[in-house]
Amino acid sequence: MKLVHLSDLHLGKIVSGFSMVADQQYILKQIEEIIEAERPDAVLLAGDLYDKSVPSAEAVRMLDHFLTWLAERRITTIAISGNHDSAVRTAFASAILAQEGIHMAPVYDGHIEPILLQDAYGEVAIYSLPYIKPIHVRQAFPEEEAGDYDQALRVAVSHIPLSGARRNVLLTHQFITGASRADSEEMAVGGLDQVDGEVFAAFDYVAAGHLHRPQNLQNGRIRYCGTPLKYSFSEERDAKSVTVVELGEKGDRRVRTVPLSPLHDMRTLRGSYHDLMRPASYQGAGQEDYLRIVLTDEEEILNGFGRLQTAYPNLMKLEYDNRRTRAQDRGEEVPAGKDKRPSEWFAALYEKQNGEPMRPAQEALLKGLIEEIWEEKE
Repeated sequence: MKLVHLSDLHLGKIVSGFSMVADQQYILKQIEEIIEAERPDAVLLAGDLYDKSVPSAEAVRMLDHFLTWLAERRITTIAISGNHDSAVRTAFASAILAQEGIHMAPVYDGHIEPILLQDAYGEVAIYSLPYIKPIHVRQAFPEEEAGDYDQALRVAVSHIPLSGARRNVLLTHQFITGASRADSEEMAVGGLDQVDGEVFAAFDYVAAGHLHRPQNLQNGRIRYCGTPLKYSFSEERDAKSVTVVELGEKGDRRVRTVPLSPLHDMRTLRGSYHDLMRPASYQGAGQEDYLRIVLTDEEEILNGFGRLQTAYPNLMKLEYDNRRTRAQDRGEEVPAGKDKRPSEWFAALYEKQNGEPMRPAQEALLKGLIEEIWEEKE
């Protein structure tokens, strides 16, 4: 039994003001080509299909195109909602879609029926457990204790009708203890959303979603396939891929990956403004990548973000690494500069916080306010 495991498409996502729609269309085309080549028995989508619970029209069109493509090829597809999705919206028309082999998990009510697939070794039961919170489990099973995420998932899994004789696969969208997060993920305060991996011990393979970094837990029995694209600079060294799972007879599981190549990569450049603005630095391969630039200049560059964008059009973030920022990181008090006027300090702060320089009208307003303040002091 061959399964393609995907998750966290986050269709419609915007990163640092940049729409990812073109990147997502590009990567979905690659995923389609991989599916065409692999010819899997099923495709598993482990949540966060969209980036928002009320997705954009473009995001809806992308998912519609992808699911239609899968249905036309008679590829069984099983999808769950994640914490970014609206479970009600993703379950819309699920009965009709199921007739075409597209199985969208219903809103969780405690009752989970598997999708049954057959191969030479017998049945494979695929269970869909969408993203749930303790309150969802308490509503379904009010007589049972589900005070935190771990307890809630234990209760939810205990009510899944498993057969030990067949191979059991679970789609879930939770944070499983021991996994590594990326900056682009939503985090619960104090790690309250963590679930012990032993909760899923009865399953032969757990197709997990929620975490953006690809990784295995428990020798690959639990797998986060990760996002198909990089959505934060904490992921810039991650290798994005499609996960392919092959199940033989019970206990025989092989997991491999097929690499993905993005339309725009994501990387960090570091150096002085003067060096980075040399044509030799920004011309050539990689100029179109999404960038974070870390300037090492001791003085902030006036309108640095805008000026760097002329050479690096896909600049997402501008940061500084110098004596002042290192002192701030250590919690030391940074003495006020005597070589800059108050308006210059304010303009630099504005640009650092907003990623763009002040507009002329804002500069004029600031100048007027500063003059009024000085007049009142005199």
